[in-house]
Amino acid sequence: MKQFLCAAALAAAAIATPAYANLNVFACEPEWGALATEIGGERVSVYNATIGGQDPHQAQARPSLIARARAANISVCTGAELEVAWLPLIVQQSGNNRLAAGQPGAFQATSAVRLLERPTSVDRSQGDIHAGGNPHIQTDPRNLVSVSRALAQRFAQIDPANASDYAARQADFERRWNAALANWAQRASPLRGVRIAVQHRNWVYLLNWLGMIEGVALEPQPGVPPSSGHLAQVLRRLETTPVHFVIRAAYEDSRPSEFIAQRARIPAVLLPFTVGGTPQATNLFTLYDDTISRLLAGLSP
Repeated sequence: MKQFLCAAALAAAAIATPAYANLNVFACEPEWGALATEIGGERVSVYNATIGGQDPHQAQARPSLIARARAANISVCTGAELEVAWLPLIVQQSGNNRLAAGQPGAFQATSAVRLLERPTSVDRSQGDIHAGGNPHIQTDPRNLVSVSRALAQRFAQIDPANASDYAARQADFERRWNAALANWAQRASPLRGVRIAVQHRNWVYLLNWLGMIEGVALEPQPGVPPSSGHLAQVLRRLETTPVHFVIRAAYEDSRPSEFIAQRARIPAVLLPFTVGGTPQATNLFTLYDDTISRLLAGLSP
């Protein structure tokens, strides 16, 4: 009887215990953590190094991040120098060679797509620009198809025993994602050809996706906060070339866009930029649902 009860208890414990994750994923940004979960499911345990509403260019090499990187099988990051100020230091201090540049455990989403705004030359006078091109590929959801394919292949390379699971989950994600893309294209059709102002030039992929036009940027150079004198110049420009509204990412200072919005009498539109950037952007699908909803609201008088 005791043996029977012991066996029953062990069986119950096995059912209650979650499946062991085959891959520990260190995701630099929430969008890639969400995508890793879509592709890996219960096979992966995902930790996001940054959160929605946080500038992905900046993170601190905290002991907690280093510990997470030390235990990771793979890092899933944007790349194209977006995390250059913090990720190499974290990887170095973690001592985890699996995440070293060039290793299978160092996955960069930007390696799967064609980058826009590749500069012909780079110097400090141009502001905060990236030599390889604009890294903010997640603002165009069409890019996530090719990134998801590449990520599934990388998961399979590191964990070949579950390659078929990763491939199946990616195929299912791509099917659902393509249906969502069609829906978003239909909803966003009123935005095509709309001229807007941007606080920071990190929206080229979004504008390319939706057919919108950047009329003016509030920053004099990428990453350089605008002075009151520069914002006055922007206002004068808007008198002759008006825009419908001004957009900014959730992690950016609201003051420049609010300054322009109040004086030019146009809406200031906050966009989530990543999963968790707004309360509505709880996953990859609602990230773009909310983005389009907020852009469409900017058209309202």
